[in-house]
Amino acid sequence: MDFKVTPWEVEGIIDYQKLIEEFGTTTIDEGMLRRIEKDFGELHLFLRRKIFFSHRDFDIILNRIEKNQKYALYTGRGPSGHTHLGHIMPWIFTKYLQDKTKANLYFQMTDDEKFLHKRDLTLEKTHTFAYENALDVIALGFDPEKTFIFSDIDYAKTLYNIAIKVAKRVTFSTAKAVFGFENSTNIGMIFYPSIQAAPCFLPSILEKEKMPVLIPAAIDQDPYWRITRDVAEKIGYHKPTAIHCILLPSLQGASGKMSASDPDSAIFTVDTEEDVKRKIKNAFTGGKMSLKEQREYGGNPEICSVFQYLHYLFEVDDLKIEERKKGCLNGNVMCGECKIYLTEKILTFLKEHQKRREKARDILENFLLKD
Repeated sequence: MDFKVTPWEVEGIIDYQKLIEEFGTTTIDEGMLRRIEKDFGELHLFLRRKIFFSHRDFDIILNRIEKNQKYALYTGRGPSGHTHLGHIMPWIFTKYLQDKTKANLYFQMTDDEKFLHKRDLTLEKTHTFAYENALDVIALGFDPEKTFIFSDIDYAKTLYNIAIKVAKRVTFSTAKAVFGFENSTNIGMIFYPSIQAAPCFLPSILEKEKMPVLIPAAIDQDPYWRITRDVAEKIGYHKPTAIHCILLPSLQGASGKMSASDPDSAIFTVDTEEDVKRKIKNAFTGGKMSLKEQREYGGNPEICSVFQYLHYLFEVDDLKIEERKKGCLNGNVMCGECKIYLTEKILTFLKEHQKRREKARDILENFLLKD
């Protein structure tokens, strides 16, 4: 089946190996995993389960870590709505990297991009969501001394001075080929990739030391870094490096990723207990039509959104997740059991996250970069 992956749209059932070939990235192989394990003392869940599966020059960052040389982390969020669990998956891994290496993190809120791309969103709305989403970043526990969050709108003066240097070296034909821009595309979107490129060079400017950035992000965002890498050395900086994760599927079982514009496709960090129970109860599973068939033939965890949530985020014990998978396949575990188990896991997480999220309002300003 055909699929489509861009920074704004994901359609179809994604073949991640084909996507690696299409985007020209590199698989995280066993050799790199062993090297990470040696450098960090462990392998994160997301690496063990190949949720982070692809990279661009991550070995350069490992070289610097092994030599005690600085690098910076850079990731972000397009604030078109509230944060859902698919958004925070790469942020969790980013925090792991910050904890292990003590790197500074520059976190971009692309409120301008979402205003330009979404016809139904005002700039005031995306700007408000930027700071709502920032509360979720802070709630995950990033180091306040090493974490710098900025809205493109509120940091535009600084970003523009970098972006204009990128823009001068990127032709429209290149941007059109990478992003699929058409004659009907507004000119703001055509210029926007240079704004998203700017934070790749921001640490070198602010810290007055030329250094590469590592971008942990979902692979749908990779086209931005392709253009950035083409111009980086021409304007005097290191090429950005990247490490990519797969996309958390929709709860509805539809092809593609979860969406902030579809409230039933995902669990949001602001969801109530009733919201969570309803969404998981109605979630798409790989179960059979009847309990009798399920017990006789087993289910299919590979297409089950409930199992995927457990596999990606909520069952950290590798032995337990394998036992649950086998139980599903042989018909010993029913969908209702998995739904109850996942619901409890999510509610436990959200209860604590929402407490930290409210406390983050009091310290938000401590994290912000503004002109």
